[in-house]
Amino acid sequence: MAVSLTGGNRNDITEMIPLLDAIPPVRGRRGRPRRRPRELYGDRAYHSREGRRELRRRGIQAKIAWPKSPQGSGLGKKRWVVERTIAWLHHYRRLRIRYERRGDIHEAFLAIGCSLICLKLLQARESCR
Repeated sequence: MAVSLTGGNRNDITEMIPLLDAIPPVRGRRGRPRRRPRELYGDRAYHSREGRRELRRRGIQAKIAWPKSPQGSGLGKKRWVVERTIAWLHHYRRLRIRYERRGDIHEAFLAIGCSLICLKLLQARESCR
């Protein structure tokens, strides 16, 4: 999981590539861990020719809705994971309403919230075994 803290008036596309670079290696199968995702799902806010070109250069398949395409493109079936995680972050009051003026303090609370979400997911997975 990778998160980024920006101002509310920033375009989503400006943070797409730095956020991809922040993804840590994922271990699992034998061999070298994968550094990049195979696919990137996004809504119309992530559409740009330069962004798609950069994703293609990195070997990532872009599944981003085109502008003026009809609703119901099927991206919501995958993007709900992101929306659900944002909703889980909003369970923590300090992340739902930003009280801190300093960005580094808010980013620390964001990291704590993400860690707690991952811990809960891992505990739920262990209880199912």
